[in-house]
Amino acid sequence: MKIFYYRRRDGQPNFGDELNTWLWPQLLPNFFDNDGTTQFIGTGTLLNHRLPQRTTDAQRLIVFSSGAGYEQPLSQIPPHWHIVCVRGPLSADRLKLPAKKAITDGGILVRRCFTTDSKKTVSHAFMPHIHHANFADVTWKTLCETMGISYIDPRWPIEQILQAISTTEVLLAEAMHGAIVADALRTAWIPVVTSPRILSFKWQDWCASIGVKYRPWRLLPLPDYPKYARGLRSSLRAGWLWTQWGQQTLTHRPINLLNRSIADSMASLIKQGRPTLSSDSTLERLTTQLEEALSSLKQSGGY
Repeated sequence: MKIFYYRRRDGQPNFGDELNTWLWPQLLPNFFDNDGTTQFIGTGTLLNHRLPQRTTDAQRLIVFSSGAGYEQPLSQIPPHWHIVCVRGPLSADRLKLPAKKAITDGGILVRRCFTTDSKKTVSHAFMPHIHHANFADVTWKTLCETMGISYIDPRWPIEQILQAISTTEVLLAEAMHGAIVADALRTAWIPVVTSPRILSFKWQDWCASIGVKYRPWRLLPLPDYPKYARGLRSSLRAGWLWTQWGQQTLTHRPINLLNRSIADSMASLIKQGRPTLSSDSTLERLTTQLEEALSSLKQSGGY
């Protein structure tokens, strides 16, 4: 059985995708090889019309905690797919699955594989979306240094990111799997949006699974973002927001004033933002559900 996960065309590693190669072999030892006739879909927002095209070698495809959201929805679930569970109730509804198939994102299982004795020594850290890290990492790092907070790059090695999150009190997360892992490691988090490219559907899906509201804090976009990194993924409202942001920032303000405005906005976020954390009981319940589903999968050999 082969692990299938999204690989970016630019070759840059992305935490939420690369997590698959670190997490599942530990939870399912001796379960995976390079035989693509059976493929395992774990973390990621992959359940759309493109997945059958991307997994043409698969005679059997196992879905474990992945989510829907990007691209067009599937018109029907192929007969060779075995959906163990999905990320949340919105994914289950979009795929017309029974409600019991919605558990949560499998990324929370890092709490069973990663342990640290480190104390929380960092008050706040910011983790951008991979697109925004690619185009504006220098600017974000500079802004974070100016604000006196840490910067976590979603392209770092998995364990470096896990360690950084685990020692942080509050994670300002534009990268959703940063928030997912933060919640699992009992680091409070605040969802952040810096462009309409951020897909609210997947955040709402995961947040619903853990029983919290999705209340993102919107920061101004950076001038470093190229136009194609400002893609309108979320909705017409996202397009409207981008228009407003553009009118307020890119068109009318010099870059140095714009960055100062972003720093002011981030300062307000640090001071006024309300961190989120699921309850201990909810996290334990969902972890147990995922572990039971994994155990059944292991016992059946994937069938």
